[in-house]
Order: sequence, then structure tokens, then C-alpha cells
Amino acid sequence: MRKYSFLILSIFVLLLAACGSEPEVQAPAPLATSETSQPEVVEAETAATLPPPAVETSEESVVTEPATSEPTAEPSGPITPWPAEDFGYGVQVHGNATVGDPVLTMDTARNRLGVDWVKAQIQWWLVKPEPAADQWFFYDGVVDEAYRHNLRLMLSIVGAPAWTRAAGGENGPPDDYGAYAAFLQELLTRYDGQVHAIEVWNEQNLDREWTTANGISPEDYVEFLRVAYETIKAHDPNIIVISGALSPTGTGDWVRWADDFEYLDRALAAGMLNYADCVGAHHNGYNIAPDVTFEAAGGTAEAAAAVFRGPFDNPHHSWSFKTTLDTYAQKVQAIDPNKKLCVTEFGWASSEGYDEYPETFEFALDNTLQEQADYIVQAFQQMLASDDVWLAFLFNFDFGNKGSGPTDDPVPYSIVDTQGQPRPAFDALANMEKTR
Repeated sequence: MRKYSFLILSIFVLLLAACGSEPEVQAPAPLATSETSQPEVVEAETAATLPPPAVETSEESVVTEPATSEPTAEPSGPITPWPAEDFGYGVQVHGNATVGDPVLTMDTARNRLGVDWVKAQIQWWLVKPEPAADQWFFYDGVVDEAYRHNLRLMLSIVGAPAWTRAAGGENGPPDDYGAYAAFLQELLTRYDGQVHAIEVWNEQNLDREWTTANGISPEDYVEFLRVAYETIKAHDPNIIVISGALSPTGTGDWVRWADDFEYLDRALAAGMLNYADCVGAHHNGYNIAPDVTFEAAGGTAEAAAAVFRGPFDNPHHSWSFKTTLDTYAQKVQAIDPNKKLCVTEFGWASSEGYDEYPETFEFALDNTLQEQADYIVQAFQQMLASDDVWLAFLFNFDFGNKGSGPTDDPVPYSIVDTQGQPRPAFDALANMEKTR
């Protein structure tokens, strides 16, 4: 999801609808919670290549109690396929290596949280603000330290530079899909043997992510995915290609956004599964538990006291983690029974302990820190038991003390607080049995 200038279309529409007013939208508008919401170190308008800034390693960057400064295992060497029968536990980390200490981040992910995988998001425009620029230093530390700590790395690669688009801006793909392929090839050559999975774009059912002359188009996206898939597989056939996860949304007008179920149907019909090893999925769990279907939300105990009324007063599939993932899996496996989901972003926001919360994130007031912890563990266990999910990435580990404070969208989802101290969800994930 995009930067602050593209924040969510107001969820207050839902509350008005519950009171008998006239808005047509009866389900959630898309949220802005993933790493592309995070302010970057340089702006998109940067005209020249920047020198590498000094890496911040102050006490504010210390995410948890001290960890070892050296990897505890040798790098795994050339990429080997991730077993098709194994469930991958992952967490999203702040991908900009100039913020915080990548050594500490990866040591904590590996040796304290005990995950197999980390996800980072790479902004193409940040690396290439102009065609000749090479600002890879923003990501080198994260990629290198994930490898040195024997972590599998999944990269979400988004944000075409304005110079690749006649319309300008970074809110859509390049006009020439070959430009994305060229960037992928450059990235894979630079990080040869260090990247284990690539998610091709992000939430392309939203206009703010896929602004093109043709508008939101599943068919165009499938062609974009094909170009990326062939480039990645030509470099290394063992790299997992994940289709860009859709944003669970309410009924859309196909101008601002498209309903994710409708979009998925069209993408599948256009042959998406031919160019993806795994189907990307997102869900940010609002204020209902991971095992609650959208139809059942109104009958839960939480419904009586909830501040945020969307799931309870305006039932829709998009509110529910369970309904969303179950339906995606049914649609995908109706075409290919062996194809699974890769849940590249999921989590529950809690603003407990903060005096502020992000605008329109009232659902974060309804989730206690203990509920956040319980829901995360339950969701991992639920995905494992379903046998529909191959890889799952919690959103997020370390945005809490790397954001701009409690009103920064990713911060309430973080399992560390604004001082870098573990929240209950940190220990819950660390202590959770990780069954393959």
C-alpha cells in the first residue's frame, strides 16, 4: 500500500451506513498498512544519486534486549528449493537498511523469534530515482544479513520510478513491463543466491498501486506477472514467484479499487496460475479473531463493546481473515488443487499503551496487546492446519520504533513498541511451537 498521500478511503463511511445514511460502500475500503506506507529516507523526486548515509545504531534502534553481533550459522549457499510440504514461518522487517541495525534485526528474527523467513519490501524508485542511479545501499545490509543469518528472504518489489511512466508518479507499473524485468535481473545479479522468493507487485486491485491508462486490469497484471516470472525463473528456477497480494476490499467501482474476490476470478481466468508458484494474500485482521467468519462476527462477544463497528454492523467477506483466506484457497484450488497461498502480510493492530492511533484505525482500540498476541499465534496455527498456506509473513516485527510514532500506520501492528521493547506478541511468537 502507498505512502501517506494515498491513505485509506474513509472507513467512517461504514459507520455512517450503519446509521442509515446514503453511502453505497457497505464494506471496508482498502487499508494503508504495509511498508509502502512508511516514509522513506529520500523522496521520489530525488534527482541525483545520493551517497550512502550513516547507519543508525543508537539505543532507539535496539529493538530488543542485546543479541549477538555475529551470525550463529554459516550461510546456506546456493538456493535450494523450499520443500513443497513444509510450512514457512516468516515476519516482515523494515526493509531500509539505513534505519536501525540489520545485524541485530536478523539475529533477533532468527535466534529469538525462531522464524525461517523474513520479508522486506524494495522500492524500485528509491534504488533508481533516475536511470543511471544505483542506490542499492538502502537494501544491501538487510539482504546480506538475512543471508548471513541463514534466513530465507522474500522480497516484495514495488514502486516504478516516475521516469518509467508517461503519467509520472510511482503509483503504478512501468509503461514498458520490460523495464521491471531489467530491474529484476539487476537485483538478482547483485544478490545472486540470496533471494529465495519474490512477490511481484503489491495490491494491484487498488488504483493507488496500479494507476494506468487501462485502469485496474487483472488481465494486464497477469501479463506483467508473466514477464516477471520468466525473468526470475531464467535466473534461478528455485526462486519462488508469488503473485502480488490483493487488498481485501469492499465492493469497488473498478476505478478506485476492485473487490478482491472479483479481481481474483478474472486474474485466474486470465491464466495467473501459469506464472506463480504461490498466490499472494493479505489480511489485516481488524477487530475480530482469525477463526471468525464474516457471517458470525455479529454474534461474538466482541461485537457488544467494540468501538469500531464495521465487521458487526456491515457484514462483508473482507472483514474476516478466515473467510478471505478460505475463499481464496477454494478459488485457486478449483483450478489447481496443488497450488497454495503465500500470506505475505497479516496481523492485528493494537494501540493499547499509546495515547494516539492512526486516522480511521479505530479497530486498533478494540484489540488489547494480549489479544494481538493470541490472534497472531492462532492465525499461524490455523494456516498450518488448513494445508492451504505455504508461507506466512507476520506484519510486522520492527516498525514500532522505526516509524514516526503511534499515528504511523504500521506502528500498532508491530510486535515491538515505539521504544523498541517487546510487546506480548513478540514473546508469543518467540515461544510458539513452529511445526513444519
